Parts: sequence; structure tokens; C-alpha cells
Amino acid sequence: MLDSTDMHILDELSKNSRITMKELGEKVHLTGQAASARVAKLEDNGVIEGYTIKVNQVKLGCFIHGFITIFTQSTYHQPYLSFIKTQEQYIIHNYKISGDGCYLLECKFPSNEILDKFLEDLNEHANYKLSIVIKK
Repeated sequence: MLDSTDMHILDELSKNSRITMKELGEKVHLTGQAASARVAKLEDNGVIEGYTIKVNQVKLGCFIHGFITIFTQSTYHQPYLSFIKTQEQYIIHNYKISGDGCYLLECKFPSNEILDKFLEDLNEHANYKLSIVIKK
């Protein structure tokens, strides 16, 4: 069972997983050693499964983030799948979906020109609907 201190620790770690245990302790009103022990317990109990980083895609040269719903005929998936394999540098995920569409592509592109060329080539293999991610 998690108490309010555990929840506060999780909140602080979700903001900055590289925080020192001394700093974390100060933020949650514990000593650094007590904060470290709490974190270790949360890890041992599987509450904390791992740590990750947040990458600035713009600084990597990936300015356009989008989702493309793919519509193909039931017997015409292979040409689309072959095309996608040649475009892996732009594909984050290619989800097979049910409902409205056959696949959902999550993509990133460094420029509008590359996105336009991708869509032009994609159009030879499948119909699609593009949605661009807008972050504030």
C-alpha cells in the first residue's frame, strides 16, 4: 500500500528521474538516505519499473509528427507492407488495427518536402488519412 510520501516520491521522479536522493529527500521532507530506501522499496515491489528519457524530436531534426490511417483492400496488404519496410527511418510504429482503417502509422519527418514525397509514394500502395500532431 502506497502512502502520501510514496506518491510524492513518484510525482517528483516522474518530473525528473535523475534527481539526487538528497534533493528528492528535501522535496518530500525525508533525509536522502530515507528517500533512497523508499525508492529502492518501490523498485523492489515493481511500482517503479524503470527510468526513461524524454527526447526533443525537433533538436533531432524530426519536425513533423503524424499519424496516418491506412486503408487497403483485404488482398492488397503486401505491397503496402513492402513499401513501409523501405521507409523505416520515418516510421515510429505501424499498428495493425480494426475498425476505421487497416493500419495506423505513427511517423516523423524532418521536413514538409520529405512528408510530401512519402505521401506521394504511399498513395501508390494505399489510400490514407493524415493527422498531424500539434503540441503546445
